[in-house]
Amino acid sequence: MATLLPPPKRPKLYHGIAEPEPEPPKVSPNVVVQFVHEHDGTPIAPAVNLPANVAREGLEALVNQLRTKDDDEHVPFAFHVALPEEERKPNAPTRIVISKSIDADVLAHPSRIFSEEDVLVVHCAPQSVFKVRPATRCSATLSGHSSAILCASFSPTGNLLATGSGDTHVRLWDLYTETPSHTLIGHTGWVLCVEWDPLERKLASGGHDAHVRLWDPKTGKPLGDAMKGHSKWVTSLAWEPVHLNPSNPRLASSSKDGTVRVWSTATRKLEYALGGHTASVNVVKWGGGGLNGHGVLYTASSDRTVRVWDARSGKQLHILKDHAHWVTTLALNTDFVLRTGPFDHTGKRPSSDEEAQALALKRYTALVSRTPELLISGSDDHTLFLWSLFASSNAEPGGGKTKPLNRLTGHQRQVSHVAFSPDGRWAASAGWDSAVRLWDCSGAGQLGKFVATLRGHVGPVYRLAWSADSRMLVSASKDATVKIWDLKTYKIKSDLPGHTDEVYCVDFVADKVVSGGRDQTVKIWKN
Repeated sequence: MATLLPPPKRPKLYHGIAEPEPEPPKVSPNVVVQFVHEHDGTPIAPAVNLPANVAREGLEALVNQLRTKDDDEHVPFAFHVALPEEERKPNAPTRIVISKSIDADVLAHPSRIFSEEDVLVVHCAPQSVFKVRPATRCSATLSGHSSAILCASFSPTGNLLATGSGDTHVRLWDLYTETPSHTLIGHTGWVLCVEWDPLERKLASGGHDAHVRLWDPKTGKPLGDAMKGHSKWVTSLAWEPVHLNPSNPRLASSSKDGTVRVWSTATRKLEYALGGHTASVNVVKWGGGGLNGHGVLYTASSDRTVRVWDARSGKQLHILKDHAHWVTTLALNTDFVLRTGPFDHTGKRPSSDEEAQALALKRYTALVSRTPELLISGSDDHTLFLWSLFASSNAEPGGGKTKPLNRLTGHQRQVSHVAFSPDGRWAASAGWDSAVRLWDCSGAGQLGKFVATLRGHVGPVYRLAWSADSRMLVSASKDATVKIWDLKTYKIKSDLPGHTDEVYCVDFVADKVVSGGRDQTVKIWKN
């Protein structure tokens, strides 16, 4: 039997109208592009002439070719063009991010500032070589606490989770099975802060009962009795970094009584107490103190000052007096490296304390040799200050001043939290004005430049956390939602509703987000 041919296609009818002409392909102009390093503004290569419709991936491949580096590793880049000062509008983004191509993003920008006649200066920011997937769904809702959850913290490897609550208990959760593993009972008041030792061997908790307690996360048993000494509640805790003391790190606790106490965790005895603040010490951070530093304690207080102490002797180094109201939050650009110590995205575990110390020191040195150890303080005076107190050897001469490098203004109400991205290039601040503001601390020109405001919350934003690749930011708010922000578009990437009341704490590790709040449940969000 002969094969039947399919019937011919029906011709398109235009009902008496002539067939429209096919659209000619759009001719893309050529533009002259100068690629520059984001952190110092130096050219990567001479200016190049290229078609404006080259995709972002093509630009990335080109920059990797132009870089005169002998390593073969392909580095992902993010590209942006800065808006000229005179064209900037208040509270609008100060840069155009290239997400598709120069033609689609820069030349077709509604402001029409740039044309193909201009030499476009494109800033190239190297990105982390791994990518974190954004959380989109709630994978577990863990109940167990019988009061509001006040603090939550992932362990440095991200395998364990600790939460502290107003029911006086600390709970440990197993993240493989998403089930409770231990309930740590001992505090007699609200648990206000939990903090992991950077090698994941111990967990410290501080509470309203003015006690600091140490726990063994494997067994859930207390390591000895409570460490007593504070006369009012404990507001925050900080461990000594691994690269300074891997085997027996010390622990610093700050309190409402105006003191900071540094404890030896091996003997659980007080090493020294730092008096000097005249009101509640709201937060303590244990920094490395820059290249070849020996450890520094940063404390922020309701007496409107930030004080800096030598961690070896307890001697006061600086008093920073620029704020006009209580200083409630501090962040270091080395926070993430200090918190995770020797653990990076490869997931390798160090075999000994010495190896852990070497790995942690390598990661810390890589960060502070690019920019010095920076500190941001946030206050109820609606502003933040950026400080660089310890110059790094080859960094710009701005390091090592007791005057602030910059004053970051723009929040309309009190600043509730500030956090540096893991690569130290960005800082994000959350305020009671429902906004999250983004600042550029990468070192090109003026540190602490305003980048964009992230709007979407309808209540005060309490906490922020960054993804490990510095590409996403997560915020927790009084409006009962957790939001993940995309830093390419400065818009919401995923909205995570599900809590029935205010969300007080949030943390982000690998591709897991945890949040807890007034509704007494812990939620784990995944991709």
